Amino acid sequence: MDRDDVRAREALGTISRLFKEFKIGSLLNLSNINQTKGASPLEIFSIVFNLCFTGKNLFEGVIRNKAIRLNKRHIYGFLNNPFFNWRKLLFLFSIRIYQAFRDLTSNPDEEVLIVDDSTYDRSRSKFVELLAKVFDHNSNTFIKGFRCLTLGWSDGNSFLGLDFALLSSSQTENRYCEADGCIDKRSCGGIRRKEAVQKATELLPQMVNRALTLTRVRAKRLLLDSWFSYPKVINELLDHIDVICMVKNHANVYYRYNGRQYRLSQLYNALLKRRGRAVVKASVIVETKYGDPVRLVFVKADNARGWLALLSTDLLLEETEIIRLYGKRWDIEVFFKMCKQHLKLVKEVQLRNFDGLIAHTTVVMMRYNLLSYERRMNVDLRSYSDVFREFFDELANLSFIDALSRILMSAIEQIRKSKQLSESIIGSIFDIIMSSTIRYFNLGPRQPLLC
Repeated sequence: MDRDDVRAREALGTISRLFKEFKIGSLLNLSNINQTKGASPLEIFSIVFNLCFTGKNLFEGVIRNKAIRLNKRHIYGFLNNPFFNWRKLLFLFSIRIYQAFRDLTSNPDEEVLIVDDSTYDRSRSKFVELLAKVFDHNSNTFIKGFRCLTLGWSDGNSFLGLDFALLSSSQTENRYCEADGCIDKRSCGGIRRKEAVQKATELLPQMVNRALTLTRVRAKRLLLDSWFSYPKVINELLDHIDVICMVKNHANVYYRYNGRQYRLSQLYNALLKRRGRAVVKASVIVETKYGDPVRLVFVKADNARGWLALLSTDLLLEETEIIRLYGKRWDIEVFFKMCKQHLKLVKEVQLRNFDGLIAHTTVVMMRYNLLSYERRMNVDLRSYSDVFREFFDELANLSFIDALSRILMSAIEQIRKSKQLSESIIGSIFDIIMSSTIRYFNLGPRQPLLC
């Protein structure tokens, strides 16, 4: 038995243990996933869930695997059932993991909800239900596939996928295939198909309200990318949660300041800037088109862009706190990368049925949540017992001092490995850098770091 087989066995053993811990069989039953052919729902679900961790796709892991008595008809019948409530299953599973995480985070202000979308590429497909032409923001081109609008939770240390909507296109001319007309519109599959042809901005308030109601997370703020930062969307979301987002210099979006209407770039030019090396160049409270007061924070960027702007509907937050909280939005980018490259979001199964796509995407998100739980339990020592709560600090976001220290230690280590400088010279370089850094913090950000 080679090393990969040993690791696969260990992984499957851990998954089996966690399935019992979270009572996945009961969650399947509560989600109306209780009638299957050939095997129990838990057995079929476990086979699909474990495919990624065995390094095999559906064909190799099921069809050619003689150790499994099921065939692809059983698997496809399980995934393509329109009456299975996959959204409820993901919520129930996420709630149980969140309850474990909540006990490790005493400050609810660190909890945030994050929304973003990512492309689900099916460029080689022709007859996938609701397949559409969608825009890929990374390549600035149109591709065949879907957009996966995802809502997640984060406390800066762990991320959980709570809900998603697999979006086709709201325009008929952009859809290559239409929905199956035989599906009961009252079923879960019928509701999902209706969502698929709606705009993301229409679904966003519903997703946030559903997550806050069903999971009862303590998050008070929602982080958004600039694609969702329109005044109308922000106004609708304010009924449920405060918003922190990046805003673009849209030609038709104006903000009211001192009785006048300004575009974002015009407002930046009208404000008094902070001099020197200050990260925050300017900050101001304005009103949107719908009369909502918001704080705009202009942040220094690279030479090409000059500045970036962040918007917060929570006027009590300090500028640095707005920037720090918005930094947590990166967690969802890591989530998308992990799901696509390692958890086989697109390449594991080649399904044509829309219910099957929903089911498999749910399985992938549950894989990520399970890995997030296992990682947190092995990193945060307090998870072993409540006693540790009194003796260990919480997992903290990486501070500027910590980041600088790590960079300096790494640089010194690389210089030592090169063996081109003596230890005394290396020590002198380190002393100069540290003394300049201390002087930088004592004098303030307007002084140059190195003289």
